[in-house]
Amino acid sequence: MLRYVYARELHSFPKLRDSMFRDRADQFKIRLKWQVHVDDAGFERDEYDALNPLYVIWQTGNGLHGGSMRLLPTDGPTMVRDHFGHLIGDANIFSPQIWECTRFCLARDGEPRVAAALMLAGGEVMRNFGIEQYIGVFDARMERIYRAIGSEPRILGSEGEGRDRISLGLWRFTNEARARVARRARLSPELSQLWFDRSLGQSAQLQQQAS
Repeated sequence: MLRYVYARELHSFPKLRDSMFRDRADQFKIRLKWQVHVDDAGFERDEYDALNPLYVIWQTGNGLHGGSMRLLPTDGPTMVRDHFGHLIGDANIFSPQIWECTRFCLARDGEPRVAAALMLAGGEVMRNFGIEQYIGVFDARMERIYRAIGSEPRILGSEGEGRDRISLGLWRFTNEARARVARRARLSPELSQLWFDRSLGQSAQLQQQAS
């Protein structure tokens, strides 16, 4: 199932939280060999985890992390602006209606449909919070995943070649894309919305009223 959890609420899900940060260490440090910090507990965390981001997490049947991503509005500190500004060019990415998606992580033994389920969940956040677009940096491996899911971004800039290429992308989420990604995830849109409502229904209403 999908859970939507703000950082300040992760303590309520210790098993899910700990397995997420350990899976992030496994993916980014061990498998991809990124220069990320892993603490003594085996957790991969950075300064953006301290900004109360919204995590979208696929929870497995035994309560563990199966995949996740981290969302933050771009009217505050973001990884794109702080570390990849050279890929933005002349674009102005600073808006409460544009959110950054980072740390897209899939557990080593995760189900193939989890990537699509996370993209579907990202669309639910957009629809229910009135978000217009996502922005994010991704590597060549993720290009293939996004293409297979049917949710490819518009690329704003890239650097590097082959497997070392990283790109900055901008996503919108249409009704057609939602239906396509839901089929790929083998989830009904109705169930996807139900899971969102269970986690964030009231928060979404307050967000819409404030916007």
